[in-house]
Amino acid sequence: MDEIKRILIATDGSEYTKGAVTTGLKLAKVLGADVTALYVVDQTSFVNFPMDSTVVSFYSLLENEGKRAVEDVKKEGEALGVNVQTVVAEGSPTRKIVEMAANFDLIVIGTLGRSALSKLFMGSVAERVTRYAPCPVLVVRAKKG
Repeated sequence: MDEIKRILIATDGSEYTKGAVTTGLKLAKVLGADVTALYVVDQTSFVNFPMDSTVVSFYSLLENEGKRAVEDVKKEGEALGVNVQTVVAEGSPTRKIVEMAANFDLIVIGTLGRSALSKLFMGSVAERVTRYAPCPVLVVRAKKG
């Protein structure tokens, strides 16, 4: 197995990804790896809407949420002594994570652990990233509330 020195942690800032963030950072500490925390502003949500002030406002809100999410990862990493870079990107979450994965040894991502039926209708970023990523993916299931 190749050495793991660069870990990409995908976060959406929700409670559901906190376990993945903590697991990824602890793993990075043990391995001496650097981490990049990634939040993707999902532009696919805005495709069919005209860019009026309401949409721009909502987009700005998501971008600020993303900045907070990756900064939270950075703070948690600093507390553990792990080097964390932050990236807020735009696009389709699955596509952006898979594109960025080319520069990493491992992706860590959270999941709700939804049923097969709900995945059929709603899709799963974690499932699609696992399918298409060019590197190993560690999927961390969120703890039930």
